[in-house]
Amino acid sequence: MNNYDQKLISFISEQSGVRENQVNYDSVIEDDLGVTGEDAEELIIQFSKIFKVNIDNFSVNKYFYPEPFLFSSASPKPKYHLTIGHLAKAITSGRLADPDIQDD
Repeated sequence: MNNYDQKLISFISEQSGVRENQVNYDSVIEDDLGVTGEDAEELIIQFSKIFKVNIDNFSVNKYFYPEPFLFSSASPKPKYHLTIGHLAKAITSGRLADPDIQDD
């Protein structure tokens, strides 16, 4: 694991409240780590700032439930899953963008 990998895992652990040893590249941020709604949006913004990743072409609502629908049976399901691996790739490329994730 390189320095950025450990920094990313530590960041995600801190943001999600999930122990570092339970976070891996396959972890889905919403489903596996329980980060959703406004917390997910804040995580993405902080991720962008800390790792200097452009998020201009990233749509949070495609990957995370909005807060008001969290416990509603009629809540729309996000279309895509965002994993820690996607964030690692974004650090390398310098951007987190919807087409990069959907084409995986």
